[in-house]
Amino acid sequence: MTQYLISVIEPTGYGAPEPEVMEQIVKDVQAVDADMRETGVWVFAGGLHAPDTATTLRPGANGELVVTDGPFTESKEHIGGFSIIDVPDLDAALEWARRLGVACRLPVEVRPFQDIPG
Repeated sequence: MTQYLISVIEPTGYGAPEPEVMEQIVKDVQAVDADMRETGVWVFAGGLHAPDTATTLRPGANGELVVTDGPFTESKEHIGGFSIIDVPDLDAALEWARRLGVACRLPVEVRPFQDIPG
């Protein structure tokens, strides 16, 4: 089994959908999440606050870190949430990502975790 990160990509600077649309999105995402749990592929999932809540730490001189408020980069999109799944292969990961993308009505990105020796 391989773990994959499914990132939900949100447009930066756009407001939330209308309340009735958002309610349906939440229900649809919760249904996919429940299916992931039932089939045993779910590892972890979470939603993230807006990029302006981020704190960035950058290596500075003499091994010190420079701490700044806000995201590392400004962009038109940001990661709004994610799921980590454990599935046999990329095809299975892509099927879960397809379902999640349809449910949240946003683009999603699928990336495998690296195998770390030890």
